[in-house]
Amino acid sequence: MADNLPKTSVRFENIEKSFGSVQVLKDFDLEVEPGEFVVLLGASGSGKTTALRILSGLETPSAGRVYIEDQDVTNMLPKYRNISMVFQSYALYPHKTVAENIGFPLKVRKVSKQEMDSAIVEAARQVQLDELLERFPRELSGGQRQRVALARAIIRRPSVFLMDEPLSNLDAKLRGHMRAELKHMQQSMGITTIYVTHDQIEAMTLAHRVAILEKGVLQQLATPAQIYNDPANLFVAQFIGSPPMNVVHGSLEGNEFVTQGVRINTQVQDRVDKAIMGIRPEDCSVAPPSEGTLTGTIYTNELIGDHTLVTVNWGDDQISVKAPKDFTGMQGDDIGLVIPSDRLFVFEQSTGTRIR
Repeated sequence: MADNLPKTSVRFENIEKSFGSVQVLKDFDLEVEPGEFVVLLGASGSGKTTALRILSGLETPSAGRVYIEDQDVTNMLPKYRNISMVFQSYALYPHKTVAENIGFPLKVRKVSKQEMDSAIVEAARQVQLDELLERFPRELSGGQRQRVALARAIIRRPSVFLMDEPLSNLDAKLRGHMRAELKHMQQSMGITTIYVTHDQIEAMTLAHRVAILEKGVLQQLATPAQIYNDPANLFVAQFIGSPPMNVVHGSLEGNEFVTQGVRINTQVQDRVDKAIMGIRPEDCSVAPPSEGTLTGTIYTNELIGDHTLVTVNWGDDQISVKAPKDFTGMQGDDIGLVIPSDRLFVFEQSTGTRIR
């Protein structure tokens, strides 16, 4: 099925969108390559769903243009755009069987019964629902319902898939399973996919590239590895990572970050009175107090399984460290933290700009 599907590019050009006095998207530019899986990631209200609705034709931009392939579709009706949308709520017809739900887009197009039946079987097979075609939605689990919604989207053979938080109604275990299914399906079919989520794990595991939005502004567009290892600014650095990146307040004096009288070497050089050092929990390590880059007191430790998460008080800040699972330090103990200079980031406190 993958081979005969055309691969399609998508382009947002200078998109602006306001609802009354509230600007939801600001100068939004995004180019999605043919066959690419791009995730729009952001908190509630960041503009990600609005971008998806503009692409689908459910919203009209206040300014800017939208292209599918090289065709300007900004003012085109949704039904002519050849896209399929999968929603968080499944949107199934309760009185129709699984087969009837899957086949509905072809029924609307008045496709012959024979062609429709074979397409239904093929779409159901792709999402492993071939045994359940005669059931009704009420007889299915959440994951099965979501697969029916996916099969109904697949059967149209769209040039672009749009997915709006499709896994957020599922429990954690099922979500992990469906993530793997989605990724496998998208890669084997090669359909250009734009996926909206506020879940950073979904974004990092599914996407070829992630677009991070905050307050309608695109903060960074890059591969998951680039976003994690080379964040564009403080917002991106803190948004990605679980637990999030540690932030320590201080100043940058030449190539040293100074916090509470402790000087830590950095690989950047500047003079910034109010700066923030960022370091990921897995990049620090615990040590005896005399051997640490800095020494704090243990606020808490939590055995996670493969590691212990140790949180250390440092002035008004707290620093979390992934320590070995057999770590035995107790609350209130003094402890040294080793902070390697090649793994820390420095940001301007007021703007969040990364100092490079």
